[in-house]
Amino acid sequence: MPIAIAVTSSDLVLPPPDGKTPHSAVFQPPEAQPLETAVAQAGVLLDQCGHLVVLFPDSLPGPYVRRLHTIRSVLESDRVALLPIALPPLAVGVLARQLRQLSVSDLSPGVLASAARLLAHYIYAGAQLSSVTRLDRADVGLGNHLASLLPGARFGALVNPVSRLLRIGAGETPDGPGFGTRLTLARGRPVAGEDWVLDTVAPHWRVQGVQEAVFPAESARWWGTRRAVEFAAAIWDPSVLYQLVTSVRREECRWCGLELIGDRCGFCRAAVPRAAAGALGPPVRAGASAPHSRR
Repeated sequence: MPIAIAVTSSDLVLPPPDGKTPHSAVFQPPEAQPLETAVAQAGVLLDQCGHLVVLFPDSLPGPYVRRLHTIRSVLESDRVALLPIALPPLAVGVLARQLRQLSVSDLSPGVLASAARLLAHYIYAGAQLSSVTRLDRADVGLGNHLASLLPGARFGALVNPVSRLLRIGAGETPDGPGFGTRLTLARGRPVAGEDWVLDTVAPHWRVQGVQEAVFPAESARWWGTRRAVEFAAAIWDPSVLYQLVTSVRREECRWCGLELIGDRCGFCRAAVPRAAAGALGPPVRAGASAPHSRR
């Protein structure tokens, strides 16, 4: 059985690119699901799959995060990895889909969980916004705050792998990935003006396909507005994802003994000594034909 991948809302379960990719399990917030039900659900997943990797936006409300840790504690299991991801919600769904694709490979649970941090480097995430007055995930600046008050203001925000905020209509487009990606986008409330994501970003980045998804409920809080078109460009080919992960040196966690990549275990959260940590590497430079990680 593949390693179980779970998310914290159904709108983070993106359609798989093929018939081989398993679906995500979905947990519910405390007010929507009794603790006993959530514990039982996680227990079934562990019995069926051996290990459980749960991804969630780092903006998830505190009570929900505490619920996840309570489930892990009640099960008394070190086979549950809880991974807060510093990406917008749609990008978290894209990352979860990548892990779902890799969950049917021969990657060990520790490597798969720690691969989330590596793969996040290669997701280009942002949004088209009508206002940035409540955006606290980027350096907005006084000028852009004032511009938000003007009718018809439009902004393009890139928050990963680098942060950049620009005014749409000024002829600027953020640099995109230098490797093959497909674009996933989700629309909140209507945004005035041109469809900047499809008309400008997608062709400039030479994406190899576009998929529309449901606007995640958490996205309104993440971006500070529902008037947004959120997008994430990412590697979709599972063979490239597998090559990327397996190109990184593996270590053994000195605390729980699981195999991992990078500098932190996804399951017990123990840090790997800096001298021994395998390099995750920054996002590849523009113009590169394919992503590579340094050994």
